[in-house]
Amino acid sequence: MRVEYDQDVDAAYIYFVDDIPAGGVARTISVDPQAIDGMVNLDLDDRGRILGLEVLDASKLLPSELLGIDPS
Repeated sequence: MRVEYDQDVDAAYIYFVDDIPAGGVARTISVDPQAIDGMVNLDLDDRGRILGLEVLDASKLLPSELLGIDPS
């Protein structure tokens, strides 16, 4: 698992696989933003396995240690 965080847009992507090739995501499922007070998208392959997770407003929803940012 690895995490890429873009502080400019406050978005994080958590990879559950080493790499996602072009065209590797067959389907994206959005989690109801009202249910978690934010936007999360699950990327799945053609077999329904979760490849990665995109989190918008990441600094609000994820621990700062995971994002590699200073919490102060």
